[in-house]
Amino acid sequence: MKTRIITAIVAIALFVPVCWFSYTLVFPIAISILCAMGVFEMAKCLGFHKNLALGIPMYIVALSLPVFRRFTDSNATFLSYALLALFAVLMYFLAYVMLRKNKDKISDIMTLYALFVYVVGCFSSIVLVRDLPNGQYKYLLIFIGAWVCDTFAYFVGKLFGKHKLIPEISPKKTIEGSVGGIVFTVIAFILYGFIIKRFFGYEMSYVMLGVLGLAVSVISQMGDLIASSIKRQYGIKDYGFIFPGHGGVLDRFDSVMLTAPVLYFGFIFF
Repeated sequence: MKTRIITAIVAIALFVPVCWFSYTLVFPIAISILCAMGVFEMAKCLGFHKNLALGIPMYIVALSLPVFRRFTDSNATFLSYALLALFAVLMYFLAYVMLRKNKDKISDIMTLYALFVYVVGCFSSIVLVRDLPNGQYKYLLIFIGAWVCDTFAYFVGKLFGKHKLIPEISPKKTIEGSVGGIVFTVIAFILYGFIIKRFFGYEMSYVMLGVLGLAVSVISQMGDLIASSIKRQYGIKDYGFIFPGHGGVLDRFDSVMLTAPVLYFGFIFF
């Protein structure tokens, strides 16, 4: 527990200045580093972390895309380039399988590719939300949503949990905890909207925030369960050890990752 607390304090001490300078390249560079580390952890989980032929193009794209957003004129332009980069990696992977003459199973390579797209797409979405109009107020909801839901789901489940949610994937999660996470996330989103309006003069619809809070709380729990399901299937406890007591990047950001694209499209459609 002591290690977890110390790690959390250090992480917060780094997180705050990165967010403070989110309008500079500091923010997308930090996201790019996390993205590349996440791709490495996923490759290691699947047993491909020593394969540089597959790894190098993945790491180049993972390090480049979040930063590259700041050098494009809009999110739409960035998405076009991002799709091109991901398609190029797909073609490269298929060529790799062909040239290797089926020494590697194409199903394994495509699983690696799909999870690579998942990690890169989710981390890039964090920068996309930050670069929306008034994004300096919106992107923090990614972290608020994921971490409030995770925290209150844990404590509510600890106090009142009786019915298991999906014990085959995560034995400790309960239905009561899940509901608690949803309720407190919705409250946190609406409260955040009130604070932003009161102190910064930017107004967001409370109805919109309530709906997004509901969606985010459900999706963030799905992200956690997806990450746990992958770990169980491949027989690992943690994705990494970069955060002592917490695991790797994917262990710490599993809920955040899936929340980011949901919020991005939520703000676009609203």
